[in-house]
Amino acid sequence: MKYITLFLILFLFANLSIAQEQSATLKSPDGTIMMQVKLNTGGVPVYSIDFKGGQLLGESTLGLKLEDADFTKDLKIESVSDVKSIHDEYSIISGKRKNCEYNGLETTIRFKNANNQPMDFIIRLSNDGAAFRYFLPGKSTEVKKIKEELTSFRFYAGTKLFMGPCPDVYTGWCNAQPSYEDYYFQGEEVGKPSPYSAGWVFPALFQKDNTWILLTETGLDGTYCGSRLKQNSENGNYKIAFPLEGERTSPLAPLYPESTTPWLTPWRIIAISDGLKTLMESTLETDLAIPAKEADYSFVKPGRASWSWIMKKDDSITYQVQKNYIDWAAAMKWEYCLIDVDWDTKIGYEKIKQLADYAAVKGVGLLLWYNSAGSWNTVVYHPKDRLLFSLNRQEEFKRISEMGIKGIKSDFFGGDGQSMMKYYNDILQDALKYNLLVNFHGTTYPRGWQRTYPNLVTMEAVRGFEYCTFTQEGADQEPNHACMLPFTRNVFSPMDFTPVNLTEIPGVQRKTSSAFELALTVIFQSAVQHWAESPEGMAKVPDYIREYMSTVPTQWDETYFIDGFPGKFVVMARRCGKTWYVAGINGESSGKEISFSLPFLSKNVNAILYTDGETNRAFTKSELQLKKGKATKLEMKPTGGFVIRFEE
Repeated sequence: MKYITLFLILFLFANLSIAQEQSATLKSPDGTIMMQVKLNTGGVPVYSIDFKGGQLLGESTLGLKLEDADFTKDLKIESVSDVKSIHDEYSIISGKRKNCEYNGLETTIRFKNANNQPMDFIIRLSNDGAAFRYFLPGKSTEVKKIKEELTSFRFYAGTKLFMGPCPDVYTGWCNAQPSYEDYYFQGEEVGKPSPYSAGWVFPALFQKDNTWILLTETGLDGTYCGSRLKQNSENGNYKIAFPLEGERTSPLAPLYPESTTPWLTPWRIIAISDGLKTLMESTLETDLAIPAKEADYSFVKPGRASWSWIMKKDDSITYQVQKNYIDWAAAMKWEYCLIDVDWDTKIGYEKIKQLADYAAVKGVGLLLWYNSAGSWNTVVYHPKDRLLFSLNRQEEFKRISEMGIKGIKSDFFGGDGQSMMKYYNDILQDALKYNLLVNFHGTTYPRGWQRTYPNLVTMEAVRGFEYCTFTQEGADQEPNHACMLPFTRNVFSPMDFTPVNLTEIPGVQRKTSSAFELALTVIFQSAVQHWAESPEGMAKVPDYIREYMSTVPTQWDETYFIDGFPGKFVVMARRCGKTWYVAGINGESSGKEISFSLPFLSKNVNAILYTDGETNRAFTKSELQLKKGKATKLEMKPTGGFVIRFEE
């Protein structure tokens, strides 16, 4: 009898240990965020997230399904590592602040499937959010292929969404979609399907009462596809979606993830904020991005650019017009001039070299446009076929670098397939060899690449100002749209919206005030800003506005979120050196009185206020005293804005 009793004790003890090991919990350093991972019936891995004692995300699925291994069911937890502290400090050229710091806690759960194959699940929690990724250990030259990722995010009823839909492949002008260039759905209930089968793009913003959650990803190195959220989300459960067929560099190039092992997947990020301030000041996407390799990045210089195409389109790509825009950039003390489509035939390499030499004497660097080429669209703009293949690309980069060109703008990419992600990485790596800046257009979302490749100064991935020049509808949408972007597309990564038109758009009536446009110099973040104005337009504004436009920076040491709500209004403060800029825009058709204090003020200061005048196209300039610890009240006109500038 005693042997039977001993057996039962051992049996129960063994099962208790197994039960205890079938879940793991991790808390953020301040204890406000808690993530639990466990196995449900059938060995299905799930996680949930609590925030400040209440459940924020319900049980959401995890797992990878490979061609030769299934990590979505019949799993067991073999081990849970000790919790370790993660501390990182780094500097970044393009971002909310120059010097960033990350503090988090990390644990790793090792799963094994029914065939005893291992998969690690790595969790990191910081005070501004949760992140996780998968890891396939071992060393193998055999290529592993992922057919499906089952990661999901289960939101509760009553949660609101602020998300951009992803257009389907081979749609739009010249079949150039998807390019992350749609307007955002705002404040609708979770569960709303995307209008496109491709789903929803990252970053995706959600609101539950006063808590804000932003989903995105980072750490893509070319061994994984870009991801998004699926079109449908039953009961608020949003699942990871892979790209559609066609989103690759060639019919045989990888679409879904494939790699040898060891293999780390990208980080899935769940930024969490009580109110919007923590989110708007977070650097979580670059905190978890792949650090840049040791190299000389002194050639990467943020700046402002003149750009003829935005107002004058294709006919402006001539030698004389570009020479005029170089002169204008020099007069405005701007660092760059962008020469857009078809320059290779309308101007030619020999004349471009002459322009580069002329610009260099004036202290202006030239940027050149390229078509990314490939079979994924029918765009005829050129130069084409210079970047797609490594040998051609390096020959072209060497040639233009020796001509004195400072960077490229590469346009019309074809989606988020793994081969396309690798193509982006390859361009950035090769451009780095030849000291060239890179701006991607018609493109995917950056996903933290500005840290990995400091020569990536900006990316489009937005329905930018060009749409305001195409149709009246585009101009009508700008006030609301511009007030969405700081909370979504531009919350972590640089965005080439090409802002700031201070006068008029040919054939279209701009709905924003000129002070609203001026404020976008501060509200929108991009290491290189291509201004949407012409020399003729700039000549019409007051001298003090021209002086402002000649000095406003594009690189920031600090950023503070002051106030705002997605799609309605936003007020932000940024510092460069000793100079502070506080800017606000009103996306609504009614006036708005705002009251704010600046927490960083150490004393009372005298400032200059630039805001709307009597008409929508007029400015006023006045002195303003900002008092430490005291609120400042301002009236923002309908679709109006302001900028406050001071030194402390």
